Amino acid sequence: MDMICAMRSVYFSLFLTALLIGLLAAVPARESAARGPFSYADAVDVAAPSVVNVNTSTVVVRQHYQRFTDPFLRDMFGDMVIGKPQKDIEQSLGSGVIVDSHGLILTNNHVIKGADKIQVTLHDGRTVPAKVVGTDPETDLAVLKVELTGLPVIPIADSGKLRVGDVVLAIGNPYGIGQSVTLGIVGATGRNQLGLSTFENFIQTDAAINPGNSGGALTNADGFLIGINTAIFSRNGGSQGVGFAIPSNMAKKVMAQIVKYGHPRRGWLGFEGEALNPALAKTLGMKSTDGLVVTVILRGGPAHKSGILPGDIITDINDQAIRTPRQALNIISSLQPGNSITLRITRNGKQRTIHTKVTARPIELSKATQ
Repeated sequence: MDMICAMRSVYFSLFLTALLIGLLAAVPARESAARGPFSYADAVDVAAPSVVNVNTSTVVVRQHYQRFTDPFLRDMFGDMVIGKPQKDIEQSLGSGVIVDSHGLILTNNHVIKGADKIQVTLHDGRTVPAKVVGTDPETDLAVLKVELTGLPVIPIADSGKLRVGDVVLAIGNPYGIGQSVTLGIVGATGRNQLGLSTFENFIQTDAAINPGNSGGALTNADGFLIGINTAIFSRNGGSQGVGFAIPSNMAKKVMAQIVKYGHPRRGWLGFEGEALNPALAKTLGMKSTDGLVVTVILRGGPAHKSGILPGDIITDINDQAIRTPRQALNIISSLQPGNSITLRITRNGKQRTIHTKVTARPIELSKATQ
């Protein structure tokens, strides 16, 4: 009996020792996985060579005036011109991302808007002139071209797979001090109705994005491009931990059309509308607030020609239920000019189906127009 008890004690001791060793071995692995890598230098090595500084110069003509203090003379002569107009050069800084080895660079439209001269400084220190291939003010994107080949190209990831909490790096040229990298996470995806552009689907991040970062790269932890840094929410002009980037999937589609046509080609019907609220739905005799009430029809547009009238309630577009003006805008604009479209509307309590074709959306159209 004593022998059996002794053997049981030995086996139990061995079991406890093995269990303790297993637990001690597992803890560092779990902690390491939770902490992630100790360095993102490899990711920076992948992305940084493709991120450039974009310097613009704009000629501004200023005329100086003399304003009379005497009310009688001011009423008689207004403001008197003094001297000749003076030309000043205004410079601004931004960033860009090389997306083609033959010199195509993706950046923000607001970085190069109105510029008379654009210079691009590469990661290796070379500075070369750039020309504008095309722009899209409605997504705030622009494509530049430099006459160089063999340039480093940033790999592009599928931004549709991005998750809230993913680690991201923002690479650009903040305040013109030179290329810098900041670290953060994805705070949200699909941000819209911010009033920054017509077509909004922003990635929100707390990676510091400051003036000069615009047009630069937002990458994942592997250094692959997942967004173009565009804007910050700030009360003092600096980073407040809320930055926005255009998803790479949207940027790729816009860039492809800019390269092919000089600007994106989007579908358009030519109407304005607003979402139904309970009071409006009751006034129009609707049992629910689903749908979009047409408020304005632009003369000569496809909607006008197809017989759509103010007061019509659009409930479906191409078999998709419609609840907001932005949803309608996105569906219509995703079609190419000439594509067919089907709208289901309610007019005076009766349902109708309208078949028509979209035309090309006018460039820099009002944000409210579908």
